[in-house]
Amino acid sequence: MSPIQLALLATFLPLGTAFSLIVLPGVRRAGKLPGYISVVTALVALVSALQLFAYGLEVHDIARVTTQWLPHSVLGASSAAPSTIEIGVLLDGLSVSMLVVVCLVAFCVQVFSLGYMADEPPADFGRYFTWQSLFLFAMNTLVIAPNLLQLFLGWELVGLVSYLLIGYYWKKPSAARAALKAFWITKLADMGLVAGLIVLFVNTGSFNWTGTVAVAGPVTLLLFIAVMGKSAQFPLHVWLPDAMEGPTPVSALLHAATMVAAGVFLVARAHPLFEQAPNTQNFMAYVGGFTALFASIVAVVQNDIKKVLAYSTCSQLGYMVCALGAGSQVAGFFHLTTHAFFKAMLFLAAGGLIHAVHSNDIHHMGGLFRKMKLTSGAFIIGALALAGVPGFSGFFSKDLILEEVWERGLYLPFAALLIAAFLTAFYMGRVVFIALFGKPSEHAEHAHESGFAMTFPLVVLAIPALCAGYFGAELSGMYGEATHFHLSPVGMTASALGLCGIGLSYFMFGAPQGGAALRTVFAPLGRLAASGIVDKSFLFGYRTVLRGFAGGIGWFDRYIIDGLMNAIGYVTLEVGARLRPLQTGKVQDYVYVMVVATIALGTFAAFLR
Repeated sequence: MSPIQLALLATFLPLGTAFSLIVLPGVRRAGKLPGYISVVTALVALVSALQLFAYGLEVHDIARVTTQWLPHSVLGASSAAPSTIEIGVLLDGLSVSMLVVVCLVAFCVQVFSLGYMADEPPADFGRYFTWQSLFLFAMNTLVIAPNLLQLFLGWELVGLVSYLLIGYYWKKPSAARAALKAFWITKLADMGLVAGLIVLFVNTGSFNWTGTVAVAGPVTLLLFIAVMGKSAQFPLHVWLPDAMEGPTPVSALLHAATMVAAGVFLVARAHPLFEQAPNTQNFMAYVGGFTALFASIVAVVQNDIKKVLAYSTCSQLGYMVCALGAGSQVAGFFHLTTHAFFKAMLFLAAGGLIHAVHSNDIHHMGGLFRKMKLTSGAFIIGALALAGVPGFSGFFSKDLILEEVWERGLYLPFAALLIAAFLTAFYMGRVVFIALFGKPSEHAEHAHESGFAMTFPLVVLAIPALCAGYFGAELSGMYGEATHFHLSPVGMTASALGLCGIGLSYFMFGAPQGGAALRTVFAPLGRLAASGIVDKSFLFGYRTVLRGFAGGIGWFDRYIIDGLMNAIGYVTLEVGARLRPLQTGKVQDYVYVMVVATIALGTFAAFLR
């Protein structure tokens, strides 16, 4: 098959599966059958993506095929001549790498879901896999888009399906609220993408990835607003921790590797446009650095294992955004790739732990390493990769980001990233020492290793989590920038901080008697981090500021605007009522009026002389 055919197969086969499950309720409710169909579909998409990746290693610009879609003519653009908006497929090193990430994670998540969701009612089970296939179509549509308009279509469909998956347990009020929160916050941010598309189109007459220097600044800033929502950058990150109300495999799919990475992919894809907007890039670097630090501080005090990983995702997305803000497409996208594998594995391993003890609280676990060695081992590998320990994939991509930020002279974001590296190792060590090696709880008495469907994906994802970093030079060549990786003082400093974070976490949580005093010292900071101050600020802004402002606008509209219109109507009716008696219908009255008027006008004319 040709590369274009492979890309279309990977994209539209999941759509066909989702459509079939929607229109054939008998199949959708046929026990485990929808799951098997969806898994086979994801496997075919993965094989297609891997073949495209093999092409990409040889030829970086594989193919670009478009067809005419919407004819238009924009006055005021660089060219007022009639033109056509295109739709099609763009295959290069960036898109085929992202296809592999999306399809591999989707396949592993769906296989894991066969075991994790096995006890769901048949109708709900089929509904779950319908949304899974639809999500794979939406993400792949976004990835292969040849222009911003097609990317926008996939972008919005991804948001819709994520709403459906987060709210899978829709009868649970907290899950329904979390889905709505995720939907509305991301839609609020997406207004930036809509505005950016309009500004770009009006000024250039196209939706291409490049633009003039004059338009790059406002367009990239508007696009970045959308990225802040989708990729959970401060302060639009508040939806991501709440989205953990969805099933754990959904968290692995949406909030570790694919949906939240869409914003990073957008910036990487539109790199030629962002290169022309240095002010936007600097803003991105500072937002990313602060997000990485802030989220890592909050993660330190979380007891819900999924929320620890959720805030960790926010923090790592901050790393990626900071790298792209430093102008390094390779560093940002390379970390997206490595992070996708080990974070998806972490979420799935956490799902196995949760499935064993029926609780998300790390204090309800304890001693699970002895009972669940494979799942625990996968979690430890993911934790070490996330902490940036040398030899694991996360070390290579984090090191590259820190070097790029340092060389760009962004010292404040660099310091924030270094502190975040220490805290990341610390909070992941905290989870490992409490949940896997801590004192066993009552919940963990009957824990046992999960079945094949839930352990096989962990083994698959462990391979790139361990090895992907060693192929950074080859991958960077596919992204368009040849990069040679080496151990620098920056990387050594970050690694040392990571190892210190792990050591401190062992002192405080692996050896409780030794760390009791230190935990007491840090307790006030922990209470502040756990206070949810950003969420409360959003609530205050909505309930007090926004609703107060809306109430004032409503009062002005009701009593001033409507009052003025009502007053005009009332005066008109009253004047009409007063003048109506003058219309008697008698001819002699009208003659008298004409005579009087003629005399009055004649007198007035004589007076003027």
